[in-house]
Amino acid sequence: MSTFAHYPSLKDRPVVISGGASGIGEALVRHFAAQGARVGFVDIAAEAGERLAAELTSAGQVARFARCDVTDTAALQQAIAGFAAAHGDARILINNAAHDQRHDWSEVSPDYWDACMAVNLKHAFFAIQAVAPGMAKAGGGSIINFGSISWMVMTPSIPIYETAKAAMHGLTRSMARELGRSNIRVNSLVPGAVITQRQLDLWIKPEDLRDIEAHQALPGHLSAGDCARMALFLAADDSAMISGQHFLVDAGWANS
Repeated sequence: MSTFAHYPSLKDRPVVISGGASGIGEALVRHFAAQGARVGFVDIAAEAGERLAAELTSAGQVARFARCDVTDTAALQQAIAGFAAAHGDARILINNAAHDQRHDWSEVSPDYWDACMAVNLKHAFFAIQAVAPGMAKAGGGSIINFGSISWMVMTPSIPIYETAKAAMHGLTRSMARELGRSNIRVNSLVPGAVITQRQLDLWIKPEDLRDIEAHQALPGHLSAGDCARMALFLAADDSAMISGQHFLVDAGWANS
C-alpha cells in the first residue's frame, strides 16, 4: 500500500507536461495519471511516449501523447491546443523539458547558444502563453517551471544550461505577478542530483554517486518520483496560496 498522499483536487484536472516520455518527465506523467488527472504530454521521443501513453490508457488512466520538438513554438502551442480539445483547458502546466548537454564555453557558437536557450528556457514562456487564457477562463491554475541546482553549486561544463535554469527563476517570479490576479500560481521546482538512467548512462560514474551523497545533508539518492511528488503538491489545491517561489528537492545540498 502506498504511503504517499492522494490529492482529490487533481482528479479529472487537465495537465500538460513537456518532456514526459522519460526520466523526471515520465515520473510526472505516471504520478499525475495515478491521481486521476487528464494528462497530455509532449516529447521528441515518439516511441517511448506512445508506449507510455498506451500503458497508462490500458490501465484505465487518462494519458494522451503528442510527438513534439519543444523548440518548435508553433508545434508546441498546437499540441497544447490539441490537449485542450481532448481534455479541456489545462489547469496545470509543467515545463519540464530540458537538455543538459555538456559543452566547452570557449567553443560555443551563437547558433549553439540559441539552440540551448530554446530547449531549456524559451519553450516554457511560450507554453505559459498558450495555456494562460484557458486557465484564467477556468478560474485559475498552477504552472510549475523546472529549474536546477546546477547553477547554485557551480556544476562544470554546462554554462548555457545553468544560465537558462537560473533564468527560470526570473520567469517564475515575473509570471507569478503577471498572472496572479487570474488566480494562476507560478512556482519553480528545483531538482538536485536526480539519478535517472540517462544520467547514469552519460555522466554519473560510481565515484560520482559517492561524491553526490557526500554533498547532500540526507543519505541516499534522489529519484524522479521525489520530484514528481513535490509537483503534485504544487499543482493541487493544497498549495492554493503559494506562488512566485522556488522549491528545492535536493536532499539538502544547495544553498538557495
